[in-house]
Amino acid sequence: MDTDVLDYSMGMTSLVSITVVLLCIGLSWWALQQFRFDLFLKQPRSAPAKMLQVLLSVALGYEIARFVLDYFSWSRMLKGMF
Repeated sequence: MDTDVLDYSMGMTSLVSITVVLLCIGLSWWALQQFRFDLFLKQPRSAPAKMLQVLLSVALGYEIARFVLDYFSWSRMLKGMF
């Protein structure tokens, strides 16, 4: 019985983590649409430029998601102190 609860808890945590990461990547993609890449790139409409934008979105979104998930995890751990 305890393993079922643990499996369910781990599954829910994984589902929440995946959702938060995907949302943060989407938000970073949306935010980077306003960035003027044409100031830094020779051909801002080329495929490599779009790939750079995708990779920047993934990297930025993942870091933001890690911060959010870590913050919530640390907040839950603080309950044990009081």
